[in-house]
Amino acid sequence: MRDPGEGDDRPTGVGWVRWLLTTDHETVAYVREVAGSVAAVALVGLLLFAVSGVWPPMVAIESQSMQPNIERGDLVFVTEEERLAGDGATVYEGESTGVVTYRTGQETGYTEFGMAGDVIVYQPDGRTRATPIIHRARFWVDEGENWYDEANPEYVGRYDNCDEMPACPAPNAGFITKGDNTRTNPQYDQVAGITDRPVRPAWVVGTAELRVPLLGHIRLLLSLLVGGSGGTVVSVVAALGGATAIGLTSRA
Repeated sequence: MRDPGEGDDRPTGVGWVRWLLTTDHETVAYVREVAGSVAAVALVGLLLFAVSGVWPPMVAIESQSMQPNIERGDLVFVTEEERLAGDGATVYEGESTGVVTYRTGQETGYTEFGMAGDVIVYQPDGRTRATPIIHRARFWVDEGENWYDEANPEYVGRYDNCDEMPACPAPNAGFITKGDNTRTNPQYDQVAGITDRPVRPAWVVGTAELRVPLLGHIRLLLSLLVGGSGGTVVSVVAALGGATAIGLTSRA
């Protein structure tokens, strides 16, 4: 039996597949290269997702709120908070949140990105369509707690007591958060209005684990080219193998 495509200018079956994989036809070769690149990026992305448990697994930093520990333009790898949980992770309703606060980290010696405690990516006020924020979990508060007395007085702004300060007493149990850069983020997120409440564990997308300097600028450039939003803190991105797949754009 004749092999498909042999002795015939119109290949069929296996012959078509062989022709598509080997032909030097300019258009077909270009499509083949693009398809191969997309497949490679997708494969690496799936592998990263398997490791991190978060999709997309990387974020490009677009503001200075976490300097000097995380710089604008860094690409940061994020994992599900319980996968690489440190000693002393906060326990809520009998289960570990996977997040070590700054305050606990000071006691146990646990550090991430140059300071005690975990850096988390969270949805402000639990709004799934809102822009996620990447800041450090400073300490935990219980529902109804007067956390003004526990707070660092340098980070509560002009307020003199709990009754005056936003989100105090705590309307729900959760993390009090803040950017590391005290110049651009001098107050807790809950005081500054970045989020109106302590961050519930369910609102945490994941914890930041490592950063790749400068690679996030690829995402920042694409944001400018496609008209991305300004004033952002973090944009979720998968920048792999020289290609970039945008997952989400976020703000501070």
